[in-house]
Amino acid sequence: MSETGAGKTRTPHAGDDNAADDNVVDLLMRQHGDIRNLFDEVETASGDARRDAFRRLVRLLAVHETAEEEVVHPFARRNVTGGEQVVADRLEEERLAKETLAELDGMDPQDPAFLPKLLLLRTDVQKHARAEERYEFTHLLRTAGPAQLATMAKAVKAAEATAPTHPHPGVESGAANVAAGPLAALMDRTRDAVRRAMGDS
Repeated sequence: MSETGAGKTRTPHAGDDNAADDNVVDLLMRQHGDIRNLFDEVETASGDARRDAFRRLVRLLAVHETAEEEVVHPFARRNVTGGEQVVADRLEEERLAKETLAELDGMDPQDPAFLPKLLLLRTDVQKHARAEERYEFTHLLRTAGPAQLATMAKAVKAAEATAPTHPHPGVESGAANVAAGPLAALMDRTRDAVRRAMGDS
């Protein structure tokens, strides 16, 4: 995730069909940028605007990490030297980030404790994204051809379309996501619909 940012534009949701990404690394790198921009938005906004930006950040982080766990990490485990450890390190980072995100998801964004915890999460997410880019994405580009990168991009979009929209700490592996994902996703999307109906976006 880059530390430098461009001007803010509409932040697409993960799997947005308006973004014609046919290379999985391009797709995931764009999402890392979207996540960075949403952190900026949450930090600088207040009131309902902060709540709305944070809900979008939670959703993007949740579906993005699920897709990486189901598509990218299995590839890295099989194709990167020392892949088992590389993936184990990423999964541990994801578990810890999900725990913090789950705590934040249960807080009022106007709570004085919210922003300091959000800033800690941002630091951890950025460190995690840089590790993915260095230890996984570079190997994807070296070892996968254009057709395979395009197929993986489609797989990421498919995973994101049915992924849970809130963090579920402890569900980090591809197998765990497949087992728990459909029910978690249904519950999360119902929860989102209720929030919208109650005017809590």
